[in-house]
Amino acid sequence: MQAPYEIAGDPAAGGPFVLSCEHATHELPEWEPDAGDHRFLAEHWGWDIGAADLTRALCRLTGSSAVLARFSRLVCDPNRDPAEPSFVVEAIEGRPLALNRDLDAAECRRRRERYFDPYHAAIDRTLRARRERGGEFRLCAIHSFTPVWLGQARPMEVGVLFDAFDEQAWRLEGALAAEGFAVALNAPYSGRDGLIYSARRHGRAHGLVYLELEVRQDLIDTPAKAERIAARIARALRAFAPSAP
Repeated sequence: MQAPYEIAGDPAAGGPFVLSCEHATHELPEWEPDAGDHRFLAEHWGWDIGAADLTRALCRLTGSSAVLARFSRLVCDPNRDPAEPSFVVEAIEGRPLALNRDLDAAECRRRRERYFDPYHAAIDRTLRARRERGGEFRLCAIHSFTPVWLGQARPMEVGVLFDAFDEQAWRLEGALAAEGFAVALNAPYSGRDGLIYSARRHGRAHGLVYLELEVRQDLIDTPAKAERIAARIARALRAFAPSAP
């Protein structure tokens, strides 16, 4: 079975960022999905649509490196603390998931050991390799969000999520706005509510400035669209780079 993560770029080559993408795929490495689960796997419940294409493009355009998950968030969520109930989702919209029906503590632990722990260990190794290269760098998690939630359209196109490093977040907000994006701080989710688990975990452990970017899915739901958006975000990320004034 393949590793539960993908490495893009070379951290030993340097670069201003290490990127992570926790919800890069709707792949189920071990399971054949039940017919009823197919819908949820294809939607935002199963992955962050466009986030992987965006992450790889940003990695290339900024000369950085990235770690991407190779398992659906419905297997277990690498952007949640394993102690949280949402670490493994058992039902969506009131419908039980066949994938997670009758899940016991032993299976949750197995999934953590098989998928979650190796993914985060890969981020730690990538950050150490980048640090050995020398020079400052920053950590940025890449995610996407749905254009409509509970019947309400979301007007923002990009969200900058943070629980610290306010000045850097404000600077990036301004740079994204200058690229023509409708930007929001700590929206559609707030980094202060524990929803940037991966960026916070590794940023704090390695003493890095960190944040999470959320991009609206309709902007990046094809590779070509993700490439165009990546060019604009890559320019804006210069304001978040260590060399920014």
